Amino acid sequence: MEQEFRALLTGSAAVTTIAPAASINWGDAPQGTSLPYVVLHLIGNRDELHLTDRTWLFDGRVQVDCYASTPKAAITLGDTIRDLLQGYTSGGFHVIEHDSTRGPRREAGTNDAARPYLRSMDFNTFWSE
Repeated sequence: MEQEFRALLTGSAAVTTIAPAASINWGDAPQGTSLPYVVLHLIGNRDELHLTDRTWLFDGRVQVDCYASTPKAAITLGDTIRDLLQGYTSGGFHVIEHDSTRGPRREAGTNDAARPYLRSMDFNTFWSE
């Protein structure tokens, strides 16, 4: 699921026009990554169980963090990603649903001028292998 989720973002011209494919990563951004960039976090996943058997349908949540130098840029990147993912159904994904959005807000730090703005969104994913 993780590879396919990232491939959705890196394969979108609308997204990569704002944040290059190399700046979209799971877990953290490599040191020296320029703004804007996207960090993906797998918050949880579980397989759906029923009384009769496993369904092989997995239910997960992905947090998508969009970092940019201005609040407007963080919002634009986040909105572009939300528009791409909301309701997506293809490949192993049965559906991707936008759940919530937070920000933009400034990242914590001591140097206010250098801190990026963050727009964070949660997506529920339903997928099968």
